[in-house]
Amino acid sequence: MSEAETPEERPLRSPAFRWFFIGRSVSLAGSFMSPVALAFGVLESTGSGAWLSAVLAAAVIPMVATMLIGGGIADRYRRDSVLRLTSLGAGIAQAGVAVVLLTHQRPSLLLPLSALNGIFQGLTTPTLRGILANLVSGRALQQAGSLVASAGNIARILGPSAAGLLTASVGGGWAIAADAATFLASAACFARISLPELPPRAVGDPSMLRAMSEGWTYFRTQTWIWSVTLAFAVFNATTMGFWQVLGPVITSDTVGPKGWGLALSARGAGALLASLILVKLPIMRRPMTPAMTSMALATLPLVLLGAGANLAWLVTATFVAGIVAEFFTVVWVTVTNTHIPERLLSRVSAHDEFWSFLSLPIGQISASALAAVAGTTTVAFAGGGLGAAAMLLAALVPSLHRIEINNKAAAEAAR
Repeated sequence: MSEAETPEERPLRSPAFRWFFIGRSVSLAGSFMSPVALAFGVLESTGSGAWLSAVLAAAVIPMVATMLIGGGIADRYRRDSVLRLTSLGAGIAQAGVAVVLLTHQRPSLLLPLSALNGIFQGLTTPTLRGILANLVSGRALQQAGSLVASAGNIARILGPSAAGLLTASVGGGWAIAADAATFLASAACFARISLPELPPRAVGDPSMLRAMSEGWTYFRTQTWIWSVTLAFAVFNATTMGFWQVLGPVITSDTVGPKGWGLALSARGAGALLASLILVKLPIMRRPMTPAMTSMALATLPLVLLGAGANLAWLVTATFVAGIVAEFFTVVWVTVTNTHIPERLLSRVSAHDEFWSFLSLPIGQISASALAAVAGTTTVAFAGGGLGAAAMLLAALVPSLHRIEINNKAAAEAAR
């Protein structure tokens, strides 16, 4: 086998990564089916938008609350074991949701089941951020991250359509049952991964709380990490939060729901194209400044939406946004897996996820109120401008400019 064909260069030649990739791809297929299936399933069962809001909130709040704990667990225990248990738990919880919907039980039973799903998702997210460093190393990290991203983008395009077809033909309950089956199948795939046992903890090893505190200390002392997190906290509150609420409102009077759906699909298509290219095309040695600068383009869809642009311009903008967002994602996964010590990776990544997404509901809640006062066009322009400014300012941080990848010395230091 030539050097170019080793597992270090071709991650799919590694059995452990191959099983992870299959399991993750199956799980993603179900995860992108779930929002459509759950929404229509709950509405079909209750006929109430209030119940749908309650069910969604019952999942989001526990997810955010457990994300930091999930980072501590993922760095303290074998990540393959954590993924097996969380996938199994999510599968059982989703199966419960399907039973409630299919047998027309009291909708209140959906609340604890949704909370369980949120907990399992909160535990899973930081584990996923850290496990790639256990499965591949060196330049294979970029390719591995791109492969997983490609699978996610394909699921993002096909999953909602499949859920819509299932829901329309046999009901949302059966679509949720299909999602439950994908979680159970992914748990079976993760069972084929066997990472080395962690060294036994000595008597003086830190407690879970001290370990989580260590992750926080590392996070807050690394300017290159928290500056990106802060930029995305602004971006998620303004650009993404406003887009998700104002998008349907504005397009209902312009391109309509079909145009809105096409725009969302275009973003997924752009992300898929970028991830496929990045599987083969190496990224630059110092990628963070270009990645952050390009993310300013991801605000264009919101700006054009506020300007009342026609469908062709909106689809083009969302396609470009998908490309630059995926480029950043692959760069960030590669950089964090290379430069954050492996033993801290999940804890630090949990802080990155937690603080960057904590602001999202604030943007979602404030969008309608701000639009009522200043108008949707003004709010869309302001949201896009703030999001772009946050990315461009973060790109000026000196420590981000110095970050390198494909650097053997840095990779060894990270270990």
